Amino acid sequence: MASGMAEGGLAGRYANALFELAQEQKAVDAVSTDLASLRKALETSPDLTRLVRSPVFGAADQARALKAVLEKMGTGELATKFVLLLAAKRRLFVLIQAITAYEHQVAKSRGETEAEVTSARALSDGEITELKAALKAKLGKEPRLHAKTDPSLLGGLVVKVGSRMIDSSLRTKLDGLRAAMKGN
Repeated sequence: MASGMAEGGLAGRYANALFELAQEQKAVDAVSTDLASLRKALETSPDLTRLVRSPVFGAADQARALKAVLEKMGTGELATKFVLLLAAKRRLFVLIQAITAYEHQVAKSRGETEAEVTSARALSDGEITELKAALKAKLGKEPRLHAKTDPSLLGGLVVKVGSRMIDSSLRTKLDGLRAAMKGN
């Protein structure tokens, strides 16, 4: 399946293999949910991130610790085997990129498009629904949103869809005004 190679590199190859296995086992959604939970855990736990990224830990130590974490999270067999394979091959440094590449493949297979939204504060369910509707109208595809917060934006949103970026953040507008007032 050549679509996975669009992600490129090591992470893309691992994601492609996982996606093909998940399709064979009819577990694409389950693996997607497991990987999304793992991504969330990595984003919220500095200790888990350190375990995954630090070369100080040996492969066996990483695998043992990750197996315990994944069991506690209730991660399915395929996603667990995937993460443990990365640990055994000393490839955990591509885990986040592989999760992203897998998500892109799932979205592409469903005719969806990935959108990364950064806001100054967490968006409410209503705001997310409204944003999805606006993006669907603009793009013609169902958007799959990944929301992040960055208080330094002050207000507004930064939306990235593929190589396109829409920056309506207050910080960017203030920077533009500052530059205009300086005469730049």
